[in-house]
Amino acid sequence: MDSILLTIRKMLGITADFDGFDTDIIVALNTAFMSLNQLGIGPSVGFVVSDEEQVWSDFLGTTTNLDGIKSYIYLKTRLLFDPPSNGFLVASIDRQLTELEWRLTVLNETTV
Repeated sequence: MDSILLTIRKMLGITADFDGFDTDIIVALNTAFMSLNQLGIGPSVGFVVSDEEQVWSDFLGTTTNLDGIKSYIYLKTRLLFDPPSNGFLVASIDRQLTELEWRLTVLNETTV
């Protein structure tokens, strides 16, 4: 599955053929892409998902060593779209996001 929206939809536990939450997911996805852009990751002009047509290679280009981006976008989208009610789980996701931000920034700076 190469579509960004379909990948994240599946990771959120939503079937590929159910698009009832797409507007909410897309808003959260684009917020995650905005965060990555501010970290200097991805296209310098930013990146926006509008439907199922945008694929990971549109964002990643030919770079293959930034797969942590998929995890980052999923976790960020999850917190915005469907945050867990358990505070410990939210804190755990926040720690994962912080670590991914650091690792992706370091990786991006050393591969450029």
